[in-house]
Amino acid sequence: MQILPVNSPSLKKDFLNTPKLLYKNDKNWICPLDSEVENVFNPDKNTFFSHGKCTRWVLKDDAGKLIGRVAAFINEKKAYHYEQPTGGMGFFECIDDEKAAFLLFDTAKAWLIENGMKAMDGPINFGENDSFWGLLVEGFTPPSFGMNYNFPYYHKLFEKYGFVTQYEQLTNHIDITIPFPERFTKIANWVRNKPGYTFEYFSKANASKYINDLMEIYNDGWQNFENFVPIKKETLEESFKSMEPIMDEHLIQFAYFNGEPASFVVLIPDANQMIKGFNGKLGLIEKLKFAYRRWVGVTRMRAIVMGTKPKYQKHGLESVLFIRLGEYVLPKNQYKELELSWVGDFNEQMIAIHKATGATFGKKHLTMRKVF
Repeated sequence: MQILPVNSPSLKKDFLNTPKLLYKNDKNWICPLDSEVENVFNPDKNTFFSHGKCTRWVLKDDAGKLIGRVAAFINEKKAYHYEQPTGGMGFFECIDDEKAAFLLFDTAKAWLIENGMKAMDGPINFGENDSFWGLLVEGFTPPSFGMNYNFPYYHKLFEKYGFVTQYEQLTNHIDITIPFPERFTKIANWVRNKPGYTFEYFSKANASKYINDLMEIYNDGWQNFENFVPIKKETLEESFKSMEPIMDEHLIQFAYFNGEPASFVVLIPDANQMIKGFNGKLGLIEKLKFAYRRWVGVTRMRAIVMGTKPKYQKHGLESVLFIRLGEYVLPKNQYKELELSWVGDFNEQMIAIHKATGATFGKKHLTMRKVF
């Protein structure tokens, strides 16, 4: 076997093509857009390069056939928040071969050690955790946009190498053709009529205001979680810009109390239903198909992030936001399913909200750690 650092256009192509070869007979796998993957490794596109670095490799057998790939990265804002300096590895793909997998793991580990790390989390992303994050261990069904999909045997390879689960990431599904539980609806209608509360949806024309509001709620709501690092406005601006081709402003909802930002939820139409069969490409033909499928054929939405300031938690604001979403979505008669992805097993408040909506189990991913 030969492991090669990705340092040329041909090897970049090999990095993108590796999963296409491995999953070619897997009907559940949906190829991410090449541009989405490449943007992670592009300093001009990924703001994490301002406080971190990354590298990647491809693995070939003796005959030159692609059999694996991996990336390693260091987010300097988070690396030193743990018991030991911890980097990351991700974009792992490999044939079902322990030697090949361990060579990929060892290569990422060696680079991280050279850069002062003493552990690695994986599989994770060099970016926010709303995409390319976690090892799928339950729910091997077609993934929504940005959600990791992998072969079941990956879990065995990670565990045998010494990775240990840090937390589980749970994804639940709501059948939106079925009404919300009566108690959920009753609470929502009671809350929305209380004085002082107002509700709005996102507006591209006033994007800066809503991005600021989201940042304020998110950073306040998540500040007490272990190893939390506040999100920056430029990171959010980058995320919203990338969502523009599929964004529906009404699917991004905000709650306010006396004008103060209190709660939000961000949903997007599932772009994977638009790009299925594109094989990672987005040329003219694919763009035309994408535009058509945007309005015809997309039946699933994905909730990528939600948050509530602690002082407004358990006030039922999330219930109102979901009811408002339902009032907008149901008359369109387009969407059938809402995926709530993903919530860490440590986030009891969010798990309770999932249960209150009547959501059912969809998938389980793991974030794992290997201490060197």
